[in-house]
Amino acid sequence: MAAEPVASPSSAAYWDEVGEAWTGGHADALWRAYCDRRNGALIARWMGRTTGRALKTDSFDEAVADGVYDVLRERATRVTAIDVSATILRAARARHGDLATALADVRRLPYADGAFDAVVSISTLDHFDSVDAIRLALGELARVLRSGGGLLVTLDNPMHPTVALRNRLPFDLLHRMGIVPYRVGATCGGAALRRLITAAGLDVRELTWVEHCPRWLAVRAGRKLGRPTPYAATFMRVLERFETLERLPLRSLTGHYVAAWAVKP
Repeated sequence: MAAEPVASPSSAAYWDEVGEAWTGGHADALWRAYCDRRNGALIARWMGRTTGRALKTDSFDEAVADGVYDVLRERATRVTAIDVSATILRAARARHGDLATALADVRRLPYADGAFDAVVSISTLDHFDSVDAIRLALGELARVLRSGGGLLVTLDNPMHPTVALRNRLPFDLLHRMGIVPYRVGATCGGAALRRLITAAGLDVRELTWVEHCPRWLAVRAGRKLGRPTPYAATFMRVLERFETLERLPLRSLTGHYVAAWAVKP
C-alpha cells in the first residue's frame, strides 16, 4: 500500500490515496465478498422487496469488490452512490457501468429535501473525526429522505473488544502491522446511535449488532485461501455460523457493527 498520508479520515485527499491502493488489487477479496454478503442480507432483511430511488453514502464497497449494488438494484428503481473520492467513484463506475454516482460529502448533500425513498449507509459515518460530524450527517440523510422512507446505517461497534482496543492504540502501529488497513474515526454504541437518529427526526424501528465472526482471524484466513478457491464456499459457511450470535444476549459485544433501521414519519 502507498505511504500513509497525514490527513483526516474523512478527507477527499486521503480516500483518493486509499482508493489508488485498493482498486489496484488487494489481498482481501474473499473477506470483502463475505462482508458484501452480510451487508446485502441486512438490506434484504430491512428494506423489503421494492423501493423507489436509493442513495448509498459511499462507493468504496462497489469500487473494490461487488459491493451491494446488485442487491440495491433489485429493490430500487434507481441507485445513486456518492463519495468524497473521485478515484473511488471512477473505480465503482468501472465495475458497475449503470451505477449513478456523484462527488459529494454526506454532511452536505447536493439533493433536495425528500429526494430519496431509501438511504443505505454502511460504515461511512464512522470515518468522521467526531460524533458531531455523525450527527450532522444523520441530519442530512434525514433531510433527503421522503416521508415514509427508510435509513439503514451501520457503524463500528465501540463495545466490541477488538474495536475498543483498536481505538486506543496508535493507528500507525496497527497499520504497519497490517491489522488496520485505513484510518477510522469516531463512532458510538447502540443507545447513542438511537438517540442521534431520533434527534434527526427519524423513528428507529430496529437496532441490532452484526458481523459476529472473529474478524482478525477471518481476514487472515481469507488471505491464505485466496480467490478463486475450492474452499471459498466452506469459508463462507463457517463465517455465517457465527451470525447466530446475533440472537444471544451478548450480541452487543460480539457484533463488529451496530446497525439500525429507521423510518421518516
